Parts: sequence; structure tokens; C-alpha cells
Amino acid sequence: MSRDKEGVLRLASEGNVITKPEDIIKQPTVLEFLGMEEKAKYSETDLETALINKLQKFLLELGKGYLFEARQKRFTYDEDNFYVDLVFYNRLLRCYVLIDLKVDKLTHQDIGQMQMYVNYYDRYEKLEDENPTIGILLCKEKNDALVEITLPKDANIYASEYKLYLPDKKLLQQKLKEWIEEEEE
Repeated sequence: MSRDKEGVLRLASEGNVITKPEDIIKQPTVLEFLGMEEKAKYSETDLETALINKLQKFLLELGKGYLFEARQKRFTYDEDNFYVDLVFYNRLLRCYVLIDLKVDKLTHQDIGQMQMYVNYYDRYEKLEDENPTIGILLCKEKNDALVEITLPKDANIYASEYKLYLPDKKLLQQKLKEWIEEEEE
């Protein structure tokens, strides 16, 4: 059914080929395996603890090449302490991947904080032969316009919404029908 039959055949034979940072960012990231209630009030610490407790499934949900390095990784700069929620390394892209968890709507302050984390890792942690650090803001709700206006075009920072559960089958079918109708217009 795909219009890109060659692309589908290549994906089937080669798998997902990772060549650029965007290739490792899933949209959305589905966290159903955590077993958290969709409407329950929870904190970033609750989300982080649930992820760490289910680390293997989380790594599989993220995609290929991820290696876990740290949780609440502290770094000190100019006598101030900062904490990155989750630090991974992607061996396929040969770079650090920093994840900051947000249980509410993403703000420009969150984006600025991640920019600082990425800058620090690029300047003080990564080796010369490694690629630039990638920052992922994993948030409950994002605003693409806010992300676009806050970050420079070449920023290696991405916002990705997470879903605790996939929508039910009927809702997915309805959305698919709407998308098909939009394409035909």
C-alpha cells in the first residue's frame, strides 16, 4: 500500500538504517510497558524510576544502538550542580544521548536547560572523534512551534512526546481514515 515501495523493500531487507540524529528519535515514544495509569498524577521522579526499573524494555522502545550510562548524572559547572535525568550513548551514531523527562507541557525553559546540558557534554565530556551530543526532551505534551522558534536550525535537540498507552483500535482507525482523506484533498 505504500507509495514508496523501494523504501519499504529496503527497510524490510536492511532494517532501519541510522545515518543522522533524527533516525533515532521515535515519535511518539510509547511507554505502555510501564503500567502507569494515564490520568494519574505522577512526578518526573516517578516516571524516571519506572523507566529505570524497566530499562531493557525502554532501550528496545528507544531503538537501535543505545547503551545506558547514568541516571541523575551530576556535573558541576562554575560551582553549581546540574543533573541530567538519563544519559545514554548511541554506539551507531557514536555520541552521547541525553534525555530530560517532563511530565507536563514542554516550555522554552526546558529547551534552554537541555541546550546547556548538550553544550556541556560537547565541550567537556565527548571525545574528539565522537559526534555531537544529542538532547531529547521526552515530554507529555510538546508544541512544535515553540521548539522551532527556541532552537537554532542546526540544534541537536529534539522534543518527543510520550504516550503511556497507544489509543484504542477504533481511534487509530479513525485517525488513519482522516489522514487518508487529507492526502486525497
